[in-house]
Amino acid sequence: MPMLLNNRYQVIQTLGSGGFGETFLAEDTQMPSRRRCVIKQLKPIQDNPQVYQLVQQRFGREAAILEEVGDGSEQIPKLYAYFLENGQFYLVQEYIQGQTLTQKIQQQGLMSESGVKEILISILPVLDYVHSKGIVHRDIKPDNIILRNPPASSTPPYQGGVRGGEPVLIDFGAVKETIGTLVTPSGNSTRSIVIGTPGFMPSEQSVGRPMFASDIYSLGLTAIYLLTGKMPQEMGTDPATGALLWRQYALGVTPSFAAVLDKAIQFNARDRFASAREMLQSLQSGAAPFPPTVPYTQPLVATTPSSQIPQNTVAVSPSNSYKTPVNQSNRGGQRGILLGSIIAGILIGTSVIIGFVLNNRQQLPQIAQQEIPQSTSEPSPTPVEPKSESSQQPLEPNHTVSSEPTPETSIPQAVRTSPEEFIRNYYATINQGEYQQAWKYLAPSFQSNKRLHPQGYLSYIDWWGGRVQQIEVDKVNLIKTGTQTATVNAQLKYLMKNGRVVPSSVNFSLLWDVENSGWVIADAK
Repeated sequence: MPMLLNNRYQVIQTLGSGGFGETFLAEDTQMPSRRRCVIKQLKPIQDNPQVYQLVQQRFGREAAILEEVGDGSEQIPKLYAYFLENGQFYLVQEYIQGQTLTQKIQQQGLMSESGVKEILISILPVLDYVHSKGIVHRDIKPDNIILRNPPASSTPPYQGGVRGGEPVLIDFGAVKETIGTLVTPSGNSTRSIVIGTPGFMPSEQSVGRPMFASDIYSLGLTAIYLLTGKMPQEMGTDPATGALLWRQYALGVTPSFAAVLDKAIQFNARDRFASAREMLQSLQSGAAPFPPTVPYTQPLVATTPSSQIPQNTVAVSPSNSYKTPVNQSNRGGQRGILLGSIIAGILIGTSVIIGFVLNNRQQLPQIAQQEIPQSTSEPSPTPVEPKSESSQQPLEPNHTVSSEPTPETSIPQAVRTSPEEFIRNYYATINQGEYQQAWKYLAPSFQSNKRLHPQGYLSYIDWWGGRVQQIEVDKVNLIKTGTQTATVNAQLKYLMKNGRVVPSSVNFSLLWDVENSGWVIADAK
C-alpha cells in the first residue's frame, strides 16, 4: 500500500479491516494543519467491468448523501472527499476522537439507566434527522456510536459548536450495500449482501428489507447492551413470542424505561415505535420531573396526588392492552375464603350464618377511584401541596349512609367483595409489584383517558414502579352505595423512593363489573 493515497492522504495506521475493505487513520498533507481524517477503502466484491461501472455510479450518489447528512448534524461525521484509485473506492471522513460504546463498557463497566437515557435522548434526534432524508442506517450497534472527546481547548463555547461527550453515529451501511452489487448471468444487477450485524439486526433486515423501524430495533438492543454488558446472542428468548429475555440482567431498571426498550425491540416492526421521534417523546415524557397531577414542592420530586387533584391519580395502559377489566387476582381466593366461611357457618349453626351475612351486608359497594399521577405528562401549571390529615374537611353528614344494606342491591353481599376490601386489595396488589394485575382494576374508560394518562400503561408503571416505594392504607370508609356503584374514601400515605412521605385523601368511584363479578375503579377525586 502506498504511503500516500490520492497523492494527498498520508496513512498513519490501519484502524480496521473486513470483508468490504480497510479503514485507515491518515493526515491530509494538503491542509496546513495536516488535519487527521478517516479513510475507508471499499472493494467491489465482483471483478467485472459492468459491475465496476454500476458501483462507480452508485458510489457517487451515496457519497453525495453522506455529505448532505454530515453537513446537517454535528453528530454525524463530515465527508471531506471521495475518490477512486487502483480500482478501489475511498471515502475521506471526519476523524471522531473518543471511545465507542463498546470500549466504554469494556473499560468502565455497565452504564446506569440515567446514562443510557441521556445517550438515547441525544442520538434519537440524529436518527430522526437521518430518517427524514429517507436513509436507513442499517448498522446501529455499540461499535458504531462514538462518545466524542472534548476538543483540546475545552473551554466552552467549543469551536464550531462541537461539544464533548455527545454520541456520534458512524459507519452508515448504504455505501457498503452499493459495493456489494452483483450482476446476474442474465445481465441484471442486484445487491446481494445484507448489511447489518447479527444479533443487532431485526428479522426484516436479515432478509434484505430494512426500514426505519429496523434502526429503532438496533438502537434498543444497543441500549440493553449498555445496561447489561451482554450481546443479544448471550441472552435467551421467550420460545412462545421470540421476545428477548433481558430484564433479569438489569434488575435496577425502572419499569417505564424497560417498557420503552421492550417496545423498541419488538419482533414485528409494526409493534415498535412508529418513528425515532415517537421513541424520543416517550423517553422524555417518562423522564418528567414529576407527574402533572402530583403535588409539587421544591426540589422537584414525584409525590402523591393531592385529594384536590383527583384527575391526576390514575395512569393508563397501552391502547390495545387489558381492555376488559378483570377484577383483582385475589378475587378467587376471596371467594374461597367466603364460601369456606359459609360452609363453616352452616356446620356451626344457622345463627352464625345469619350473623355472617348481616355483618357483610353492612359493607355496601361504593365507587372510589384512585388517582394515579402520570409520570409521562407535563407538570401541572397549578400544583398543589398535599393536605395533611388534620386539614382534610370532614365528610358532610348527608354524604354518609346507614349501616343498613341498600334494599335495591340485587347481589347478595355474602358473595360480593365489599368496596372497602376492594380498595385495600388494590393497594396490596400494587405493593406486591403486580402492576399489570392492578392495572386491570381500572375501568377501560379510565385507562383510556388520554388527557389524564397520555402514555397509558407506561404512565402507570412509571409512577408505581419507578417513584412510589409503598402505599400505606390508613383508613377506608364507605360513603355511599347503589345497586352497581359505590363511593369510598381512602386515607393514604405515599412512601416515595426519594424518602418523602406524602399523605393523601382520595374518593374513589367504583362500578360493579357484572361480567367479571368484581369492582373496577371508574374515577378518583
